[in-house]
Amino acid sequence: MKFGIVVFPGSNCDRDVAYVTRDILKQPTRMVWHEDTDLTDLDVVVVPGGFSYGDYLRCGAIAKFSPVMQQAIAHAQQGKFVLGICNGFQILTEAGLLPGALVRNRDLHFICDRVELKVERTDLPWTQAYSEGEVINIPIAHGEGRFYADKQTLEEIEANNQVLFRYAGDNPNGSVNNIAGICNRQGNVLGMMPHPERASDPILGGTDGLKLFQGLLERVAAIV
Repeated sequence: MKFGIVVFPGSNCDRDVAYVTRDILKQPTRMVWHEDTDLTDLDVVVVPGGFSYGDYLRCGAIAKFSPVMQQAIAHAQQGKFVLGICNGFQILTEAGLLPGALVRNRDLHFICDRVELKVERTDLPWTQAYSEGEVINIPIAHGEGRFYADKQTLEEIEANNQVLFRYAGDNPNGSVNNIAGICNRQGNVLGMMPHPERASDPILGGTDGLKLFQGLLERVAAIV
């Protein structure tokens, strides 16, 4: 399974994801520069955390116009997998691949911590390695991570079971309905504010995030 990890000017979590996919999971991994336009060799496109283009205007607002994101949209439309983490989640909403928006945290502070997440569903490749209702521990690091959607959009997200992860216990940023991660209706695009790649090696204090990547590999292996 080949992973492509997008690198924007300002990305700072791209190598963290590559460490998981290439070094821990031993999967072919390609770093994809933001000006690249050929993603045809990839099975999974990962849009990592960081500050794409310095987060000028607002988070993800410029990145959505990059050449690579136009191809990432086409990649998703073909039913292939796209994962957006933190700034990547912000970019996916700006690009229209996911509903809603990420806005300033409730207390207007940057938050760097570990949080508990409840796994809402396990019938998708992203979460099949978890148990439904399982509470996992994943790091967060963001200043604009409060998920927001208008009433109608929120009702549609909930009705279509698009919420994969919710904050359990304390809601660190004020996200509506405690939403920490959502997918598109088809389930092949996932965006989440917490960083699973930072919880994939025991040396970092936990491996709850590794199951997300492992579940994806197991599903693709089963199909092949």
